Amino acid sequence: MPAPPSPYADLAAPDLAAFETLAQAAVARLPEPYRQLARALPLRIEDFPPEEILEEMGIDDAFELTGLYDGVPLTERSVSQQPERPEAIWLFRRPILDEWAERVEVSLGELVAHVFVHELAHHFGWSDEEIARIAPWAE
Repeated sequence: MPAPPSPYADLAAPDLAAFETLAQAAVARLPEPYRQLARALPLRIEDFPPEEILEEMGIDDAFELTGLYDGVPLTERSVSQQPERPEAIWLFRRPILDEWAERVEVSLGELVAHVFVHELAHHFGWSDEEIARIAPWAE
């Protein structure tokens, strides 16, 4: 007698659009004025970090980087300083999925929110204490 079909047989890993939905849910949970400011910051979601980012950061294994704030933190900007490239928050789907597979105590939504808020904290120049106060659900 054949084994019954697995209830997981038709499941697929969340795609890039699903990750964007999870990140936008994290933004929606931020208090104002951070929510509006976070919405103005470009969000890029890719499967892996681009090679030039890995090289620039001296990272050999693409699975080591789950997210990145690419820009100059607000606390370090000068009015005379011109940006080198457009700022953005990057989330990397495959490394996040890999970490999620190892961390059974958190949901994928919680992990995406954690990575997103951590990168947003780099943009705003938040300390760990400020992250915990502004987005306690992300820690």
